[in-house]
Amino acid sequence: MCRVIAIANQKGGVGKTTTTGNLGIGLARKGKKVLLIDADAQGSLTASLGYTEPDSMEVTLATIMGNLINDEEIEPAHGILHHDEGIDLMPGNIELSGLEVSLVNVMMRERIMQGYISRMKEYYDYILIDCMPSLGMITINAFACADSILIPVQAAYLPVKGLQQLIKTIGKVKRQINPSLEIEGILLTMVDSRTNYARDIITMLKEAYGSRVMIFESSIPVSVRAAEISAEGISIYKHDPKGKVSSAYLSLTEEVLANE
Repeated sequence: MCRVIAIANQKGGVGKTTTTGNLGIGLARKGKKVLLIDADAQGSLTASLGYTEPDSMEVTLATIMGNLINDEEIEPAHGILHHDEGIDLMPGNIELSGLEVSLVNVMMRERIMQGYISRMKEYYDYILIDCMPSLGMITINAFACADSILIPVQAAYLPVKGLQQLIKTIGKVKRQINPSLEIEGILLTMVDSRTNYARDIITMLKEAYGSRVMIFESSIPVSVRAAEISAEGISIYKHDPKGKVSSAYLSLTEEVLANE
């Protein structure tokens, strides 16, 4: 059984891409077959895994979805990149922005990505989708084919406040498009545990959502080392294997595996 997890938050800069890459590689290190999908027009996941020019790539998620819209046949392995840390990647780039606009006139527009994901499920244990920081049509497509949504939230007042809109949208998709959609959990990122402020935010989050949504025990500490990895094209496990961020992502991986 393949599990499809969308990593989403409509606010940028909360650690979505870092979480997608490191959770995916963490799962691969546990022996799982993992496909990462870059569903963000900025191509940040693609670039952070070492493919530095996403916009010049010939085959990306936009190409695949375009083929599906036009009823063209696609080979399962078409366009997939193999990263040397054991995961596969379907890259994304700026072409997703154009695709998002053209989806408006497409029949069953919320389910185009589902056509691709359902074909790929037989080859993988986990498919992780890095969503763009908006609640547009590409993100709705990801929600429509996901089993669950993992929400990274920066440990600060405004990002936590902005969760309401995202949770409302997830509820709407669950009611209207994907009845089996669940929230995998809320992951606190960029946590400075030395401050009272961070502790207050965690308390506020638990009071507001703790009864309805799982909040991961693991939280990702604020760290310069984590910020460096996007430029290196490698995971935190390779860049700083004994560091606190590496250890936090390993704990998160264990928690996700425990939800199977």
